Amino acid sequence: MSDTSNYYGDVVNVHGGERVIGIYHNTAPDTELRAAVADLTRLLGELRPELSPDQARTVDDALPALTADRAALRERGMILASVSQIAATVGEVGRPVMEALGRLLALLG
Repeated sequence: MSDTSNYYGDVVNVHGGERVIGIYHNTAPDTELRAAVADLTRLLGELRPELSPDQARTVDDALPALTADRAALRERGMILASVSQIAATVGEVGRPVMEALGRLLALLG
């Protein structure tokens, strides 16, 4: 019988080497993440008057989920996708939100 358990995390194999001190994940500093979240939140506030009532409600529901917590944002990918779809549907006026979302997602990468 095979082991059916799954492991979803970093796997590191080090063979030899000196001064191996850990894993560098190339993650953005928290200050960059906080700035990206603040920028997106501001832009969503500016976009709100252009939205239908249902779209505005979706954005309002998404705002509390926007946090500088990297892990929480990754888990809330569907919320970010919903906001992205709304920004795309309103055309050119939604472009700054789409760009801000792109910057935020790049930081989470």
